[in-house]
Amino acid sequence: MNQEIVLLFDGYCTLCNGISRFVIKADKKKKFKFASLQSDSGQTILKKFDLPVEDFNTFILIISDKYYTKSTAGILVFKELGGLWKLLYVLNLIPGPLRDFIYTLIAKNRYKIFGKLDICMIPTVETEDRFLS
Repeated sequence: MNQEIVLLFDGYCTLCNGISRFVIKADKKKKFKFASLQSDSGQTILKKFDLPVEDFNTFILIISDKYYTKSTAGILVFKELGGLWKLLYVLNLIPGPLRDFIYTLIAKNRYKIFGKLDICMIPTVETEDRFLS
């Protein structure tokens, strides 16, 4: 059974864009689709799941009709990438509150640490089919 997997990310965050580019490159089976949280597609998905439309402090992973946020979303990305990446799913053994505390600390300081882009990431010709319109 083929399930839809969508990764929503902060389009202005340098770290988030880097993570998205990493997933695109590592996702040999092209399972993942992408949208920035600020895009029309991202906003539509946020509304569908009754999530805040102006809080961009987490990326969101959608698998079929369920959503995951913060560290759980990150760990599930590794699991869905498969191959050796799925071995990092063992991070799920760390208690969720501790994982999310660290995630939130990084997320709140991501612009200071990694920088902020002036415009959202624009997909390349090679990757535009991976992005929701």
